[in-house]
Amino acid sequence: MRKTIQVRLREAGNIFYYYTEDIMSNPGDYVIVEVERGQDYGQVIGEPEVILEGDIDKPLKKIVRIATKEDMRRINDNKRRIKNASQMCSRKVQERKLDMKLIDAEYSFDRTKLIFYFTSKERVDFRELVKDLAHIFKVRIEMRQIGVRDEARMLGGFGHCGRPLCCASFLKGFEDRKSVV
Repeated sequence: MRKTIQVRLREAGNIFYYYTEDIMSNPGDYVIVEVERGQDYGQVIGEPEVILEGDIDKPLKKIVRIATKEDMRRINDNKRRIKNASQMCSRKVQERKLDMKLIDAEYSFDRTKLIFYFTSKERVDFRELVKDLAHIFKVRIEMRQIGVRDEARMLGGFGHCGRPLCCASFLKGFEDRKSVV
């Protein structure tokens, strides 16, 4: 059995289970977690759960620590840097006349990666754009094409019912719905 906690990586990232040993966290707390290439941050979105080893598909990464004041300063500094990065990316998209709409951007916790989220009706060849941005920012650049529901989740908003959009507030992912006749 493993004690796990659901964590949403960064602001708009996916939700994953992380195992926690002796770290006590509450929903809303920011934590530093292990990722494929180092460490990143996320926000705890659920209460601790116990999962049986047999129910775990792949090895779980762990929560390293609750975010410190210094970690939060770095996270906030990364958020401030995003405005400049987004403006620069938008300018380069226009210069290269690419048919894409920049939605959001984010730095990894350690500032080794800069991710740009965009929408487009068609497939976009953004290889030259990535080279331009890597040259400017001196970090690894990722471009992620997202759908309109993901855009709504990232940007937030209110539904017809007057409540925050379900996709932005509590849904963990989108499932393909098949109509039953």
